[in-house]
Amino acid sequence: MQDFPHHYRCLATANADQSQVRVTSQGLEDLTTDVPREFGGPGDQWSPEALLIAAVADCFVLTFRAMAGPSQITWHALDCDATGTLERVDRSTQFTRIELSVRISVPEELEEEKILRVLKKAEDTCLITNSLNATVTLDVDITRQSH
Repeated sequence: MQDFPHHYRCLATANADQSQVRVTSQGLEDLTTDVPREFGGPGDQWSPEALLIAAVADCFVLTFRAMAGPSQITWHALDCDATGTLERVDRSTQFTRIELSVRISVPEELEEEKILRVLKKAEDTCLITNSLNATVTLDVDITRQSH
């Protein structure tokens, strides 16, 4: 890992005659974004709101994956379904709550307490949610698989 601080640069480009915005970052595929349906947009492109909630889900999964090995957690599959609640608070629009619904498939013999501890630690250390003011909740569904 590189020393801190890390810097991430993205460019958003728009034209006055189009509603879509192109988002670029060096070495990555471009994304096309637009206003979400809730704000009168077409709802057929990624929006900043959807990208933020996707970043939360992605960060949670990547953080858990990074912690699973050192914590000796064997797992088969992990889904993180993130739902963000956007509200008006003191004349400002902001995400107030993010609910993470996590489904994980693990071997039969793995201790539930150990799995829950690492999932909670992933929630607590996710750098995206740590950068937000929203309240984050975690709901876990564990499925066990035999060999």
